[in-house]
Amino acid sequence: MQIEAREEIWPLKQVFRISRGSRTEAQVVVVTVTDGQQTGRGEAVPIKRYNQSVASVLAQIESIKSGKDLDRHRIQELLPAGPARNALDCAFWDLEAKISGKRVWELANVAMVPEVETSFTISLDTSAGMAAAAKANANAPILKLKLGGDDVDPARVEAVREAAPATRLLIDANESWSPAHYQTVVPVLKELRVELIEQPFPADADEVLETLDHPVPICADESCHTSADLLRLTNRYEMTNVKLDKTGGLTEALLLCERARASGFKLLIGCMVGTSLSMAPARLIASTADYVDLDGPLLLARDRDEGLAYQNGQISIPSRELWG
Repeated sequence: MQIEAREEIWPLKQVFRISRGSRTEAQVVVVTVTDGQQTGRGEAVPIKRYNQSVASVLAQIESIKSGKDLDRHRIQELLPAGPARNALDCAFWDLEAKISGKRVWELANVAMVPEVETSFTISLDTSAGMAAAAKANANAPILKLKLGGDDVDPARVEAVREAAPATRLLIDANESWSPAHYQTVVPVLKELRVELIEQPFPADADEVLETLDHPVPICADESCHTSADLLRLTNRYEMTNVKLDKTGGLTEALLLCERARASGFKLLIGCMVGTSLSMAPARLIASTADYVDLDGPLLLARDRDEGLAYQNGQISIPSRELWG
């Protein structure tokens, strides 16, 4: 078994801003796993929020790639949840599909629907800037707005609602709010028909959610990485955001989805900013999700040649040439 990993850089269409900072390119790690006849691929995005970098991810992969008997199950034991394990896990799934001649969802016994509806992300900006972006993407069925935890947040959402009166709205605070801000903003969001609020508080200070009203459902992101985190989400969140770069691949993501459902949580399938190779494994679990946020390729200046097909907010099934 030969394993190779490399960095790729994909420019964005425009600056992407959240409460923690901004970027102009997507830095991804692509892994290939070859058995001598077939090759599987996986892609992962290092996350600065978790002290990850391209160098640290490549080092993790290098530390185990020469080991004997490596497979999808073994890497669950050798690597922690995160992008290094994600890229390897997805590459092994792809390899298994190619060797078997089946599609990954057949191997995983997951039902696939022909299309799923994804939200489109509007970066943090001024009220006017976010309204302009919303108007330019008014054909998107769902818009996800990045907010910053400052006094301008209500005006931002009001401006977007005016620019896109019929569009469904989601909010992502990226851990930027205080309890006082939450209590001020949430009634406004409810009035503006916002459907969910993602990660309002820092992951290490989200216990305050147990004492606050939830007129708009709350979704965990930074507070939930794997199925081991579910217990602490009870009474704090109604939903969790499943991202393969947090779970460490499709294998754990499938388990997280199953256990989250059993525990009464709704599911949002999310992503980091990456190419269609990052989105394709997440597209499997998106078929039965309550919300889908797999718009990463739409933020890029260009995607892979075999990329996912996006049309009017709908994502089709990945091609064999792309993954799985």
